[in-house]
Amino acid sequence: MLSSLSVPLAQAATWTAQDTRLLSAAVAGIAVIVLLISWAKLHPFLSLALGATTLGVVAGMPFADLVDTFTEGLGKTVGDVGLLVALGAMLGKLLTDSGGADQVVETVMRRTTSKTLPWAMVFIAALLGLPMFFEVGVVLLVPVVVMVAARTEQPMLRVGIPALAGLSILHGLVPPHPGPLAAVDALHVDLGLTLALGIVVAIPTAIVAGPVLGSFIAKRVDLPPATHLLGSTPAREEQQHRPSFVAAVAMLLLPVVLMLCKSVADLTLTEDTLGYTILDTVGTPVVAMMLTVLIAIVVLGRGARFSRDRLSDVVGGSLPAIAGIILIVGAGGGFKQTLVDSGVNDVITDLAAGASLSPLVLGWLIAVGIRVATGSATVATISAAGMVAPLVMGLPPTQGALVALAIGSGSLFLSHVNDAGFWLVKEYFGMTVGQTLKTWSAMETILSVVSFAVILLLSAVV
Repeated sequence: MLSSLSVPLAQAATWTAQDTRLLSAAVAGIAVIVLLISWAKLHPFLSLALGATTLGVVAGMPFADLVDTFTEGLGKTVGDVGLLVALGAMLGKLLTDSGGADQVVETVMRRTTSKTLPWAMVFIAALLGLPMFFEVGVVLLVPVVVMVAARTEQPMLRVGIPALAGLSILHGLVPPHPGPLAAVDALHVDLGLTLALGIVVAIPTAIVAGPVLGSFIAKRVDLPPATHLLGSTPAREEQQHRPSFVAAVAMLLLPVVLMLCKSVADLTLTEDTLGYTILDTVGTPVVAMMLTVLIAIVVLGRGARFSRDRLSDVVGGSLPAIAGIILIVGAGGGFKQTLVDSGVNDVITDLAAGASLSPLVLGWLIAVGIRVATGSATVATISAAGMVAPLVMGLPPTQGALVALAIGSGSLFLSHVNDAGFWLVKEYFGMTVGQTLKTWSAMETILSVVSFAVILLLSAVV
């Protein structure tokens, strides 16, 4: 009897030792990333690469295999996500330089009263935030916030918090922003479904963390009058010709509509039919974004009376700014592939199954921890998605999409002094560090908690 038990016991001991080593490798890799980003101030791309190297070495991977694994993951992620990020930057630049974004803002503001002003700011930020990165949206909207607050004699935060909430929730949850795109790619979930559910989650979350919180905070945090900041806001270029409001909004919504076509085709049509083939093709993310950019070049360029040379400059000028983002996302893909090939993902899957942890909860908690430590929502999303990816395999499409959203939700938690967005908001709104913690940091935390609550509710209902 004893001899018959000796082999299983030895196997269990061997598995436990290897399991401990792989978990130590994961912890060491993440610790290196956190320390290099937050303490050494090293660029996230290099930090992720060194973190993946640490993980692989501690896990016992041969160095040649480690290099191949990292470059394979980087190349695949850049191929899948980088092109979408670049196309999104082109669309955002076209909207900004043509005056289409200004047209949307001014048209909405003309139809807004003092009572509905915070709600209008959420709407404007959500529209402009669809194709634009958070930092670009902040730079674009701050002069609008200052101007509106001054003209209506409203507190800055009553107008500004809703705008920031609308921008931030889309940045965390809704493709084609880099974080959500990376999560969709790592988890292999349906992009159109994730986009649709992300919008469903974003609406109530933006309301709570936007108009409701903004009105509450504006009475408790005293900022200088908006006129105090008017002299420091960037001047907006006067344009004789602009695209119409309808044209600008159509370009903002077109990629969303096209991506949803693929999900509609999957749900309602039979494969190999002509209708399914058409909707499936135009709803493919790269095709949807490419079509939108090409149409926007004609519609927005013609509306602004741009010459061919000017259009070329606008489209080309959008790319240098996002090179760093594409590298970070790609390095995140390399880190994720290292987690997979080293065997860490299998260990996490076994532990999660043994602890009965839901992939939703695990993904959110991992993203929260990395976000608070590194300050980067994109790094938090990519790392968490790579770690919980095995748990998503076999889940229904809706549940897989909700896991991607839960990770995005966790990546928004508690922006503080190690986040570039914290300092951007602080400087633009003329706040102290303490005021920024009470306003921006509180808003980000509420966005994360409320969105996760909505995701849990949807998971129980859908």
